[in-house]
Order: sequence, then C-alpha cells, then structure tokens
Amino acid sequence: MIIGIGTDIAEVNRIAKSIENNSFKEKVFSLKEITYCETKVNKAESFAARFAAKEAFFKALGTGWRGGMAFNEVEVVNDELGKPTLNILGSTAEIIKDKNIKFIHVSLSHVKDLAMATVVLEG
Repeated sequence: MIIGIGTDIAEVNRIAKSIENNSFKEKVFSLKEITYCETKVNKAESFAARFAAKEAFFKALGTGWRGGMAFNEVEVVNDELGKPTLNILGSTAEIIKDKNIKFIHVSLSHVKDLAMATVVLEG
C-alpha cells in the first residue's frame, strides 16, 4: 500500500552557494553523502539531487521537516549498480518504524541548472 509520494526540485546554483558553508553541508548531508558528492566533477548537481530527495521524503511522509527529524538522517546512498536508495537514520528511523513503512523508493535526476527527486513510501 502506498503511504505517500513526494517530489521536489532544487536549483543547483542555490545549493552550490549553500554548500560553500561547511555548517550547512554538515547539517543537511551525512558524511557518506559529502564524501560521495565531493568526488563528482559536478558536485553541486549531486548535492542538489540529494537535497531534493530529502525534501521529497519529508513531503511523502506528510509531516514536513519537524518533530526531531533531521535532514542528515535521510541519507541517499547508491547500491553497487548506482541505483539510489534512502537510508533512514536516528529519530527519523523511529518515525518510519512507527508509521509501518516497509519500502522507500527514490528516483533522482539532474541537469546543469536543476535537480529533482521523487520518493514513494510503501507499507
């Protein structure tokens, strides 16, 4: 059963400016995400896609970003084939458990100026 669907679009230039600030970067992204994105030629696109995924996740959850949840607790990781998945950590993981969410699907896309993500939560 579908519990929620969320979509978000992020402007790459806005995220590029934001990630110049290390405190923003650490507040929003996990160490794994930072390490991954920093290896990319167009790292701002990768950061922006991950930012959009976090926003899309909170939209799909239906709560927005509140109640002790943190952006860096929603971690985008890639499997061995490059497929993105969401790894939910900390207090956000407890909320997922309480809502009986079994599967999280995520799709990312980005071009020079824009990045987008869609998240589907399934119970």
